[in-house]
Amino acid sequence: MDLQSDVPRPHCGEPWLLTPGPLSTALETKQAMLRDWGSWDGDFRAMTAEMCRRLLALAGDTEGAFACVPMQGSGSFAVEAMLGTLVPRDGKVLVLANGAYGQRAVETLRYLGRAHVVIDKGDYLPPRGTEVAAALEADAAITHVVAIHCETSSGILNPIEEIAETVAAHGRKLLIDSMSAFGALPLEVGAVPFEALVSSANKCIEGVPGFGFVIARKATLEAAAGNSHSLALDLHAQWRHMEKTGQWRYTPPTHVVAAFLMALDIHAAEGGVAARGARYRDNRDVMVAGMRALGFETLLADRWLSPIIVTFFNPADPAFDFDRFYDLMKARGFIIYPGKLTVVDSFRIGCIGRMDAAVMRGVVDAAAQALREMGVQDAAPPALALAERARLAA
Repeated sequence: MDLQSDVPRPHCGEPWLLTPGPLSTALETKQAMLRDWGSWDGDFRAMTAEMCRRLLALAGDTEGAFACVPMQGSGSFAVEAMLGTLVPRDGKVLVLANGAYGQRAVETLRYLGRAHVVIDKGDYLPPRGTEVAAALEADAAITHVVAIHCETSSGILNPIEEIAETVAAHGRKLLIDSMSAFGALPLEVGAVPFEALVSSANKCIEGVPGFGFVIARKATLEAAAGNSHSLALDLHAQWRHMEKTGQWRYTPPTHVVAAFLMALDIHAAEGGVAARGARYRDNRDVMVAGMRALGFETLLADRWLSPIIVTFFNPADPAFDFDRFYDLMKARGFIIYPGKLTVVDSFRIGCIGRMDAAVMRGVVDAAAQALREMGVQDAAPPALALAERARLAA
């Protein structure tokens, strides 16, 4: 699939965004934002309804048991709306954390005043069903479990099906942060039991930033009246208002919705979730093989590498400086992402967005040129980093 004609070229002044979102988008998606829309107008209300219908279809809701509730703001706004609305004030949450976004869920719950406990797996490993089962059996007060589908601070793909089955078997409710996975990795209501999932416009569906959305059981939403800590982030109130009027309660990101509908068209034309995920996996495989050939090492073992973003250890060579490496990559048309780990120095390269394997080969070539310009002789990481990875993966 040749995508290069559909995306901006670096020599036109717009670099490739190798990040977990915002990301490089199709020209048609950008062009969809050139028209103004009235937020109360019937045409825009129809656009919102169509968007929600199509998102529910992506989630496999064939029986109408779920609702899609968009929420203004970044993905973290939607996560807070989900947690603050769907977890009652006397509830207790088990957070499965193995990176920054699990920790952000913990911080959000602390702000909300919701009781919570944490399984913290560090940066290298996923939470497993046996650990979740043990935690639930040990604490009958736990009502909800929060899991991150793809933890982009490390690039780890968590075993969401295994976790969901465990939570369901113990009669608890699962809330999934699928911010960086929905649209590229399967997550359907008939296959994975959950109460709600949250994602956003500027991730795997390849829209632009401006809103997130929660796909939740209608029964769960109905029972959530009065739970929210916030006027603006009350998911139940947003849902009820949309059901009644077809409108967002407060000013919606009209241009972002228009762009998202175009992105959904492109997503469908590509072949939906399966095709989008296949392209991202190909991007990852080409890029990882090329970077390893240069001497770089991935933080994670192959079995946990997501097709969304990959974390690499910084080289031990004293000539390597990440800030300079970043600038050299940007000068060649690629914006990479700094690491978000606490234990070792690292950087990340995203695999998502309107790009293909040819672009990823360009990433590898640019990295090779940058290393030469910096005078880096060996891209291997510090021995201690590899030893720590081996120890934790054992």
